[in-house]
Amino acid sequence: MIKLREEGLVRSIGVSNFTEEHITLLEKETGVLPSVNQIELHPLFPQEELRAFHADKGIVTESWSPLGRGSHVLDDPAVARIAELHGVTPGQVLLRWHVQMGALPLPKSADPGRQRADLDVFGFCLDSGQLAAIARRAPRRLGDDPERHEEF
Repeated sequence: MIKLREEGLVRSIGVSNFTEEHITLLEKETGVLPSVNQIELHPLFPQEELRAFHADKGIVTESWSPLGRGSHVLDDPAVARIAELHGVTPGQVLLRWHVQMGALPLPKSADPGRQRADLDVFGFCLDSGQLAAIARRAPRRLGDDPERHEEF
């Protein structure tokens, strides 16, 4: 990918599930940092330290599973109250949480109505109490741990 970027065939290099250690090693060995790192990120697994590292290095954090697939976070009473207060859906609240945390959420939906709603997250803001209420959960990963995954 680095060679392709040098040849002008790609503009940016992105990685997926890289930890701070992986990115540090990549930079040390190649002198190159990725433009984006797609990581598991949702209210159950907010990854504050990795997001701060990304910000320090100028790396965009892309949220994989931004709605916490299969976790029932969309059904959380606190999320429902916040959604009702703003007149939006729980999914929109969670996507706005990502945006305000400085991450780029990419939700997956085949439903055109839900796709439109997922894009409509810029007409309201969450206050600090709402941000904290959304993230106030026991942290847990829903996907594989990149430190233990066979591809690494």
